[in-house]
Amino acid sequence: MPEDEGADWRPDTKLSGFECLTLELPLATYAPDEPETDPLVGTLVRRGPARHPRAVLYVHGWSDYFFQTHLAKFFDQEGFDFYAVDLRRYGRSLGEGQFAGFITDLDEYGQELDAALEVVRADHDQMTVMGHSTGGLVASLWASRRPGELNGLILNAPWLDMHGTEAFRAVTSQFLKQMSKRNATYVINLPDSGLYVRSIHDSLDGEWDFDLGLKKHPSFVLRAGWLAAVMQGQKRVSAGLAIDCPVLTLISDRSDFRRTWDESLFEADTVLEVDKLAKAAVRLGPHVTVVRIKGGMHDLTLSRLPARTAFFDEVRRWAHAYVVDRESLPEAVSAI
Repeated sequence: MPEDEGADWRPDTKLSGFECLTLELPLATYAPDEPETDPLVGTLVRRGPARHPRAVLYVHGWSDYFFQTHLAKFFDQEGFDFYAVDLRRYGRSLGEGQFAGFITDLDEYGQELDAALEVVRADHDQMTVMGHSTGGLVASLWASRRPGELNGLILNAPWLDMHGTEAFRAVTSQFLKQMSKRNATYVINLPDSGLYVRSIHDSLDGEWDFDLGLKKHPSFVLRAGWLAAVMQGQKRVSAGLAIDCPVLTLISDRSDFRRTWDESLFEADTVLEVDKLAKAAVRLGPHVTVVRIKGGMHDLTLSRLPARTAFFDEVRRWAHAYVVDRESLPEAVSAI
């Protein structure tokens, strides 16, 4: 298939120098009482037409969208064309009045990920996926159902496990399961301290510019059906997945859940319990590398420079070992 045949790429309105493409989702369904003013779609974003044989597809986290242009530049320098997908009801894909971030089954995101894969595969021989936070959970579940499709999976603080004790999680999971059956869009009111956004946005104490209407502050409202779907996905991870490509999981070396501002929050994951993520990661498949980044924030790509540099160094080392330079290895090595 010639490059871009049938693809209606247009200039991205959020990032200068980028392009975007609408991913139609004919099987997507609206939630009860959700307005049907705009269609449910995904959005694929790229730097430009294909230049490399390899590609990376990035999947964002909860209450988020793609804006990390330095991540795209890094992969381009390493010989990967960069793509990102804004899932339905997120970022560029969020329509008027739609229930932001809502889904009742994480496997449904396979519709936009499959559509993105088809577009990217038309111009690339190799495909690596990168997922952050909830996007890391989504990408892991999807990759486990797509054997032979991916050359690698990179996870940036993937939300593979929930806070709290096993007993607490079991009770919570059962409650959410029953609640979501009765009223999946029921809003669960949890406080948002705003400290994470404060630590990263350049209008506050951070160094990054992004749209606070798309990477929300405060966060999207939590709904019972969505949280039940997340916990169901985490339950599948706990039981063990069978991702058949090499997996790199990167997380901070510590979590910090204090509720008042302190500059130490610049050097910790303030969203997820990283020790639980490390333990869960090894259940993703037979070939998993886990790396702890000293002083890393929740989104490791937004960490302060020393941790950010360490993150990119680790990704570069792993990518060349298991994706790029792997091509030059002999098919088999004789026993010694």
